[in-house]
Amino acid sequence: MKALLIRDLRLATRAGGGFGLALAFFLIVCTLVPFGVGPEGGTLSRIAPGILWVGALLSCLLSLDRIFALDFEDGSLDLLATAPLPLEGAVAIKALAHWLVTGLPLALSAPVFALLLHLPGPAYPWLVASLVLGTPALSMLGAFGAAVTVGLRRGGLLLSLLVLPLYMPTLIFGAEAVRRGAVGAEAGTPLVFLAGITLATLALSPFAAAAALRVNLR
Repeated sequence: MKALLIRDLRLATRAGGGFGLALAFFLIVCTLVPFGVGPEGGTLSRIAPGILWVGALLSCLLSLDRIFALDFEDGSLDLLATAPLPLEGAVAIKALAHWLVTGLPLALSAPVFALLLHLPGPAYPWLVASLVLGTPALSMLGAFGAAVTVGLRRGGLLLSLLVLPLYMPTLIFGAEAVRRGAVGAEAGTPLVFLAGITLATLALSPFAAAAALRVNLR
């Protein structure tokens, strides 16, 4: 499992779909919003929680189709399906690798990007906490979508249509936690729901994704 994780981290970096692309897209989103809604600080600080979470979500979405695509193209996915390691475990490792090169860097760098949107100071810890808790769910749900669409032509568009509705609960509770933190309200409850969503996806998504991969590999 460790060797598979290291291999996927190297592939993600070499393929150009790793943290650099996600961070660049996140920065572009945070830079463009002030041009669209105006530079007024009050307006930006009010919409910042939602914009930051939408930007992180879309940044994670960019590299989802690479989770299984490269392995499908070179035949490695067939070897993984017949390896002693359960396919569910391989799916979980690949989702972990995706989170390490996209979700975690986004969570750690989000406070810097939040400065562009005038996010109030008290919201910064909640922003990082919500992204650390919520982005693993984005990677796990994305792994399921990537497994369903692997091998399909133009699968990236179908993957987006399949995964984005599943992201809604994570987006709602993540943005709500940051919004409550920004106004000094109690933000623990949204974080608890966010953690519950992540735990549910960790428990269910590997099995669903592995089943989808087995169907596609027949």
